[in-house]
Amino acid sequence: MEFTERQKEKLEEAKSLLTALGLPKAQCNDRSGWVLLALANVRPSDSWSSSGAPLLGIKAIAEFIRVEYGKDYAENSRESIRRRTLHQFEQARLIDRNRDDLTRATNSKDNNYSLNQPILDILAEYPDGGWLAKVQEYKDAVPELTAQYERALDKNKIPISLPNGETIKLSPGKHNQLHADIVHEFCSRFVGAGGRLLYIGDTASSHKEGGKLMYLEADYLDSLGVPPMSHDKLPDVVVYDEDREWLFLIEAVTSHGPVSPKRWLELEQAFKDCKVGLVYVTAFPDRAEFRKNAADIAWETEVWIADNPDHMIHFNGDRFLGPHYKCNGDSP
Repeated sequence: MEFTERQKEKLEEAKSLLTALGLPKAQCNDRSGWVLLALANVRPSDSWSSSGAPLLGIKAIAEFIRVEYGKDYAENSRESIRRRTLHQFEQARLIDRNRDDLTRATNSKDNNYSLNQPILDILAEYPDGGWLAKVQEYKDAVPELTAQYERALDKNKIPISLPNGETIKLSPGKHNQLHADIVHEFCSRFVGAGGRLLYIGDTASSHKEGGKLMYLEADYLDSLGVPPMSHDKLPDVVVYDEDREWLFLIEAVTSHGPVSPKRWLELEQAFKDCKVGLVYVTAFPDRAEFRKNAADIAWETEVWIADNPDHMIHFNGDRFLGPHYKCNGDSP
């Protein structure tokens, strides 16, 4: 489509500013220029000095771009805004994520992004005032701005104490809190001193956490006959009871994903060469979440509810809390 002169002028100014701020070439393109305009709430007829810092989700950013600048990002292409622009803006300290609630989970539908104050100070004088001096001030301050932001994020992370005394921290959110409850509450009651954490995931899909993977003892899993596998095949938490030689495969459920018959078959296949007994557990934060998922839980699995940590719910089978061996001569 044809863009108006004002639309084109504003886009070029946005891209020029991103270049002056030192963003990589890949983040000084049209997409990033439009995103900057949306975050600043600057329409084609507005001056940059009127910039604001509304809290915008990706959907709202895409809608602003469509309405004000005539570029339509289809629903299935909006992820590029997050992965290829917003993530880099955040790393460069142009924007804050979830300024209104730093404890919000990374994968929450309510995630939002907003320009920070140093960028607003630049925009107040762009493009005709003393903005270049402000840009230099921003560049000089980036290391400290980054450190401040990381400290704020770190304060809200969820600590997990490992049996070896090491502590790791998961990004904030209800799902990761359940991960911590599994390690601290479930394992202390039903796995015991012989338990060894071999894998725990993190819901974070950005920042330096690196996506779902948080802690993994790949070599130890390999020694048990568990081959390397993609994170989507691993359950949320994997714990080995060295005394009983049981491998606990635990799914943490805060909205979906119990050990259903389908998931049970997937895990059976993924762990088919495992040399020790497999124990399937679905963990819920509370009874309300359990009730929503109860009909989907597979037989011969266990259920644990964090707000009733001393109890387990057993879904039938030949024993309570243990591996369910097939009738093929395996250990009883």
